[in-house]
Amino acid sequence: MSDSTTSSTYAEAHRLSITDPDAFWLEAAGAVDWITPPTTAVDGSRPPFYRWFPDGRLNTSYNCLDRHVEEGRGDQAAFIYDSAVTGATETITYSQLLEQVEAFAGALTAEGVGHGDRVVIYMPMVPRAAVAMLACARIGAVHSVVFGGFAAPELAIRIDDARPKVVVTSPGGIEPTRKVPYFPMVAKALGLTRHTPGAVIVAGRPDQFPDESFPETPGTTWTDWDEAVAGSDPAGPVPVAATDPLYILYTSGTTGLPKGVVRDNGGHAVALTWSMWNVYGIRPGEVWWTASDVGWVVGHSYIVYGPLLVGATSIIYEGKPVGTPDAGAFWRVIAEHGATALFTAPTAVRAIRKEDPEGREIARYDLSTMRTLFCAGERLDPDTHRWATENLGTPVVDNWWQTETGWPIASNLRGLEPMPIKAGSPTVPVPGYDLRVLDSGGTELPAGEEGNLAIRLPMAPGTLSGLWDDDERFISSYMSVFDGYYSTGDGGYIDSDGYVYVMGRTDDVINVAGHRLSTGSMEAVIATHPAVAEAAVIGVKDELKGQRPVGYVVLKSGEVRDPEELRAELVAMVREEIGAVATFRDCTVVQGLPKTRSGKILRKTMRQIADGQEDVTVPSTIEDPAVLDALTPLLRQSD
Repeated sequence: MSDSTTSSTYAEAHRLSITDPDAFWLEAAGAVDWITPPTTAVDGSRPPFYRWFPDGRLNTSYNCLDRHVEEGRGDQAAFIYDSAVTGATETITYSQLLEQVEAFAGALTAEGVGHGDRVVIYMPMVPRAAVAMLACARIGAVHSVVFGGFAAPELAIRIDDARPKVVVTSPGGIEPTRKVPYFPMVAKALGLTRHTPGAVIVAGRPDQFPDESFPETPGTTWTDWDEAVAGSDPAGPVPVAATDPLYILYTSGTTGLPKGVVRDNGGHAVALTWSMWNVYGIRPGEVWWTASDVGWVVGHSYIVYGPLLVGATSIIYEGKPVGTPDAGAFWRVIAEHGATALFTAPTAVRAIRKEDPEGREIARYDLSTMRTLFCAGERLDPDTHRWATENLGTPVVDNWWQTETGWPIASNLRGLEPMPIKAGSPTVPVPGYDLRVLDSGGTELPAGEEGNLAIRLPMAPGTLSGLWDDDERFISSYMSVFDGYYSTGDGGYIDSDGYVYVMGRTDDVINVAGHRLSTGSMEAVIATHPAVAEAAVIGVKDELKGQRPVGYVVLKSGEVRDPEELRAELVAMVREEIGAVATFRDCTVVQGLPKTRSGKILRKTMRQIADGQEDVTVPSTIEDPAVLDALTPLLRQSD
């Protein structure tokens, strides 16, 4: 930070969190109710596997629910459910939520789920998705939420990796123009898996799916949620070690196989509690809205756990920023429920701006309760930042973080020390994160110089404790690039005032509307087409979604295909294998792909050309420059 802020509250907090993490984080841990309070903050005896609060014991569900009820706040709203696609609304108090979680925890226990067992949750954005998560936490089970839009093969991969005893699902989700049945996808996934869960518990939606009958899947019993609850006894909170896993959340990997990020109980509870107070400035009883999905990390951290840990009211929204019914949907929710802050992706703001460039819908609603708009998921570009700031009249705060970190790496700390906002920057590193900019050899770069953003170990509590059942991949994916650092995979710089600028991914995982997706997995799907010899998928800049995937394929010798028919077939294949969330629509037949002499496709070079960069990096090891020259006009057209 500059001289004017070196003695600031923020600067002192950040300094202490790095130089004396035990003192800083043990004090922060005082905001959590412990069964056995920790005496040590971080155990670094086996780097890079750092363990937070290793001698502490607690229960996350108790911290989210029971203690608020015991403090006399049981009648306060815990969740407000607002379904723009069905018109349904519901308020669930802390007492009611506790009762529902106790009951479903008992149903899971009756199915043989206990401490350390896994439960896969494949649900739409309805309150019972959150109830299932909290019920797992209550009995010490490990949940793995899979976004309801993922196709059967993606669900199957996650079931095989997590090996759950139970899958919790619903008859389907609701999109603005259609219903999405889940039963066929779950049944198909179970037909693809090597692991067979003992039970599927179904949270019915009789108002939307009145005649859905359960599929028959060998080795798995299908049970209605209400029947399962009626036949079991409520379950109390089970003490767990702070280092025990709370959940597994899968994120895209460059190999095409998802990585199961593991979050612990203790570090997670402390970090999210601290962040709600200090990063977001949210207090008990205030209404907080994260417009995301529980299938993503933002939904885990800031729809379910974060707000409940501090005793706030969290909105569960089933709808879109536009089309349910119009570009005023978000502003209606804020006005009707008195939200103090909205947390969403820049993609959503861009979609609203596209439909309502003059902000006329904003003017229709009373947004006087709203203090802040928070954004995360991909870079908040200055134009979108400016539009939102001017039309809302509130601070617009960017956040930078990842599935792996679980909470912000960099932000403007509205509850600790609000700072001047610089459009294009998520502001400063959050306490707990020793963020550095390194060159390719691991040497720290001076202010203003762009390089690799890396975090010196140990990272803050609440970040990933490892990858599920794969220590080797944890090290190779994150810890092997720079010795003693977590490699974020993002490039950027830190200016002379200490403000962070994130310029984009340095690997082949792309960011589509806030969702990290592997181009490698899309290539693998495309390559299975009988006419395709090889393929490359790159992420190109997209005004609305941040990035979008664009494919280039080389046909097998002698194959002649109608380009539009082939494109339609490949799009359908990606949708079937990965899901509509990939938004894969553009694919072009080319004569060849640019490669190095060792056979590596020059995806980075292709991206640079497609994004219109002038300083394109063409490696000296390119095999045939003429191939790139021939492809360049097509790449330019993809912008």
